[in-house]
Amino acid sequence: MKILGILASHKEHGLNAQMLQHVLDNVDEGVETETIYLENYDITPRKYPEENPVLDQLADKLMESDVWVFSAPTYWRECPGRLKDFFDCMRPKFVYFKDNGDTIPGPFKDKHYLSISSCYMSTTENFLTGITDETFKTIDRVMSAAGVIKTGEIVLPGTFGMKEIPEKKLELCAKYGHKISKKEEKDDSTVKRYIQLFFMIAIMALITMGIQVPLKAIMPMDNFWISYVSFVVIFFVLLSVILHVVTFNKHRRR
Repeated sequence: MKILGILASHKEHGLNAQMLQHVLDNVDEGVETETIYLENYDITPRKYPEENPVLDQLADKLMESDVWVFSAPTYWRECPGRLKDFFDCMRPKFVYFKDNGDTIPGPFKDKHYLSISSCYMSTTENFLTGITDETFKTIDRVMSAAGVIKTGEIVLPGTFGMKEIPEKKLELCAKYGHKISKKEEKDDSTVKRYIQLFFMIAIMALITMGIQVPLKAIMPMDNFWISYVSFVVIFFVLLSVILHVVTFNKHRRR
């Protein structure tokens, strides 16, 4: 069992590096750890993968690791350029290309990853506006294409002027250190997702029927087709809202 830390910060010993190190310091006994600092590697999009042996070296490190821990600050609501360069250059190694240009997961399929990010904005502002969301979305998008399974997220807001990481965040890092030490061969959350989906549909159906009750005053709801169409429209709107929140905005913001 090996866990690889991937630091994509401008500061090698900054807050993001400290959080990453605290995760790695708290892995279970017998688990090997290693950290790579992307600033130390020549990763530039102007060099094609076949012309840059550094990418082969990084790919080897990724392959020999079971879990990857990405740690990168959020700048301008996005991940830093160094991490984006890493993802862009490693694309041919993350995925296989079909004849029509589509991609399928590459050789790293079924590995796991943990994401860490930070931002200057306060906890409240990050919670309300999701400053760090785009950073996590970028990581999730690349890892999803590569078939790598998500383990969790850690967010550290309010870093402007921060000298020490709050104790609660250190405890969270330690918790994830233990969590990612347990090797999982596959995503075992399928049953949990089906249960969540069942209750989601049940609640939406109940709300939809509740909304239809006052509509009887303005619409002939006794007519089967009118009742059916109104139910479908209301249900679709509710489903769209919930899926948007769950799929795009469900990140650890505090």
